[in-house]
Amino acid sequence: MAKSSPYITVNGMSVLNLELEQLWVKRRLVVQALSAAAAEGDRSENAEYIYRKKELRGLDRRIRYLQKRMPDLQVVANVPDNQDKIYFAAWVSLETEHGDVVEYRIVGPDEIDHQKGNISVDSPMAKALLAKQVDDEIKITVLGDNKLFFVIAIRYQ
Repeated sequence: MAKSSPYITVNGMSVLNLELEQLWVKRRLVVQALSAAAAEGDRSENAEYIYRKKELRGLDRRIRYLQKRMPDLQVVANVPDNQDKIYFAAWVSLETEHGDVVEYRIVGPDEIDHQKGNISVDSPMAKALLAKQVDDEIKITVLGDNKLFFVIAIRYQ
């Protein structure tokens, strides 16, 4: 599997920092609950102990991932000089071949959120959009089906 891009928006980095802080707080609470469950005696049949150990492993796995990933991330804070083209962190409004309008924001792979329209810079759609301008045509293949889009607006926040 190809390594994901190291780019992230300022807001994305803030979200990851907040998540890491919250994970450490939650970890302390889980360790306290684990200690209390361990003090109850036989651990082999102690459901609370087993559950807390599993929860602690999950928290530690995510903390370890964030601690390894975050130092490698490059925060993209500057708006590009040429805002007429699509670059990282752009909001792009597209018109489909059926006349529907969709909007995407090109973000780092750690910020993907399809509910908000955030797509990874590594995705086929984002790769097709990069360096395009308003009125450009984008063709991509999705599950063997060719899709056609037209760029109708580009904005940066």
